Amino acid sequence: MPSIEVQDLKKTYGKLAAIDGISFSVEPGEVVGFLGPNGAGKTTTMKILTGFISATSGSAKVDGLDAQGDSLEVRRRIGYLPENAPVYRDMIVRDYLKFVCDVRQVPKARRAAAIDEATSRVGLSDVMERPIDQLSKGYRQRVGLAQALVHDPPILILDEPTTGLDPNQIVEIRDLIAEIGKTKTILLSTHILGEVSAVCGRVLIVNEGKIVGFGTPAELEGRARGGSRIEVVVRGEGDLKAALGGLPGVREVRASAGEGPGTLGATVFTSDEADPRPAIFAAAVEQGWTLLQLSREAGSLEDAFRALTASPK
Repeated sequence: MPSIEVQDLKKTYGKLAAIDGISFSVEPGEVVGFLGPNGAGKTTTMKILTGFISATSGSAKVDGLDAQGDSLEVRRRIGYLPENAPVYRDMIVRDYLKFVCDVRQVPKARRAAAIDEATSRVGLSDVMERPIDQLSKGYRQRVGLAQALVHDPPILILDEPTTGLDPNQIVEIRDLIAEIGKTKTILLSTHILGEVSAVCGRVLIVNEGKIVGFGTPAELEGRARGGSRIEVVVRGEGDLKAALGGLPGVREVRASAGEGPGTLGATVFTSDEADPRPAIFAAAVEQGWTLLQLSREAGSLEDAFRALTASPK
């Protein structure tokens, strides 16, 4: 049974469709990246899954339970970190997490251990007696993660958990998410594509309320250009572009600078899954060139994101 299952989900505000008939599922133990431009419908979907708002039509199930009809039970099974961490800045970290345990109805006999486990996991042990307002934004995000974990839910929904953090803090929170993802199902919304490639097994991309891509990062990257790009540099004389242009699987060749005097360079764009590198090597041998570089680069996740979410011209 999927941890999250969405079928033909719609949410409209008057004539505006915030989400328009999306369907997807997240399996137990999966970390799925949820991508899309601002206003694409990501936060709306997450708010429906967490019971904050209701859908106009369609269904959203969490752990087999209806997100609207079984809202309280669904909330018990979810840890939610919205874009702005829901912390009370005037509270001490430990007191705030005790309050969260009370709201989450964690058994009293279990609360001290639950707080210790959550704070140890996210690296808060050294700041437990400090006011949240005195913490850096990175540590406040850790407090937000701790409140999402303290009741030990099987599913986490994280909405832009690294927004506003510096590069070091981003890496720290990313590492935390990767570690937590070893034991929990995670739906992660973010604009940082490197974060997705680093921690997510699959990626869901939405645009204008519709799903436009869903697959592994490698699958989406491979579709980005409908092929790959190969950088070629040789030492010798002649017309490198002409020599490579007629090879099987080559879609386009663009001349490049090479590596200085006596060298020739080209960027080769391939068709679909073609790999013309053996033919390029053979062509270099035939021309008497010394091959200095022959490197293949697939389309990036950024390329895929742009291609799938670009506005029509």
